[in-house]
Parts: sequence; structure tokens; C-alpha cells
Amino acid sequence: MAEERHALDDLFSVTYEELRRLAASVKRGDQSATLSPTALVNEAWLKLANSPPFASTSRLHFKRIAARAMRQVLVEAARRRHAGKRGGPDATVVTLDDSNDGPAWSGRDMLALDRALDDLARLEPRQALMVESRFFGGLDATETAALLDVSEATILRDWRAAKAWLAHELRQAH
Repeated sequence: MAEERHALDDLFSVTYEELRRLAASVKRGDQSATLSPTALVNEAWLKLANSPPFASTSRLHFKRIAARAMRQVLVEAARRRHAGKRGGPDATVVTLDDSNDGPAWSGRDMLALDRALDDLARLEPRQALMVESRFFGGLDATETAALLDVSEATILRDWRAAKAWLAHELRQAH
């Protein structure tokens, strides 16, 4: 048990700065953030620390699991704010734009994105996993292709298709 915990601690240490940079980009543009990038990564870590053992987990797989945890933390925070308890419904800002200068999304949009990703997972599980890995986990196309055992061309094609589908679903949600 202590050995598994040490392995998880090592994985976290190796990926911490990378996850923190990702959290900063996800939170970018949010002047009223209630979760700092450090807090977001730490909250995700707390979720991971209570999960099944990761002793044999590769760094890439760990980043995917951390992406899922960060998604859950962001969605939970958006739900709390949307309920009016902290900062109102528009406190968290996110974007799916690769250039990092696309339109910002609110906490309400984060909840809509979470619902849309759940719907996408039922229709196209690989695309949903790819979006989660790239958006929340910061994996690039090459890493995502390796994680999902498909070609980089497939990832780029799926990325375009998933972004178009999600954009349509999110427009419908508003």
C-alpha cells in the first residue's frame, strides 16, 4: 500500500507543473476565479489520492486520469457557482479553441460542456475521451494518438468533428 502511494506521489510530482500550466490555461481570462490553478490541481490530486492504485500507470495514462479529475473538479465548482453560492453563474471561463484566444465560456457553459461530453461519450466514446484528454489533460495530438492507440491523423480528424459537434450542442443549450 505504501509502495503504491509512493508511485502515485512520484507520478504526481513529475506531472504537477504540467498540470498546473494546463489549469492556468483552462482558468485563463477569469478575473473572479474562485479556484486558482494550484487549487484546481490540488483538488484533482485529492480526488486521485482516493482512487484505485496507479502503481503501474504510465505518465501518459496518469495525465488522462488527472484530466478526468480536473474536469470533475471544474464541473463541481461550476455547479456550486451556478447554484448562486459563490460568484454567480459566470465565474469559470473556458475555451476549446486551440489558439487560446477564442471566446471565453462561463461556468454555465462548463455545465453544458459536461452534459455535451457525456452525450458525445454515448455516441462516440473515443471522441469524448480525446476531447477530455486534450482539453482537460493538455495532451497534444501525438500524445492523444498514443494513448488511444490510433494515428495522429485520426485524432486531428476526430478533434475537428468533436469540436463541431460540441459547438452545435452548446449552441442548442443556449
